[in-house]
Amino acid sequence: MIHHYAVRRHFAFVAVPLVLAACSQQDAKPPPPVSPAAEAVGPAQDCLSLAQFSNTRIRDDWTIDFIGGAGNRVWRVTLPNRCSGLKSADSFTYATSLSQLCRQDIVYPLMRVGNGFQRGGGCGLAQFTPVKLSQ
Repeated sequence: MIHHYAVRRHFAFVAVPLVLAACSQQDAKPPPPVSPAAEAVGPAQDCLSLAQFSNTRIRDDWTIDFIGGAGNRVWRVTLPNRCSGLKSADSFTYATSLSQLCRQDIVYPLMRVGNGFQRGGGCGLAQFTPVKLSQ
């Protein structure tokens, strides 16, 4: 009986670290390659004036391109964490009291539900990097 207890106890000490290691490896995955690829053409900035962009393109659950009025300027934001549902929603909302959007702001995927929309979980932004998109 004592031997059986010792085996179970030893198994618990071995199994728990393995389970925790599996979880931590999943969280450490880098975002997948973005299409279209982009080349940075200037330094990243913490904020982008709302007047500087008129459109957005959601590339995946990690990446949003903010596009200037004539489409000749693009700022790419690679989110620090995956924003589940962002790509499938293909739209998002945000709230700011300023005339700019900044890296500490939060965006919310907008899911279509019936005839309306439902706001998804919040996702933190990151720096805005001016880029040239590959064709």
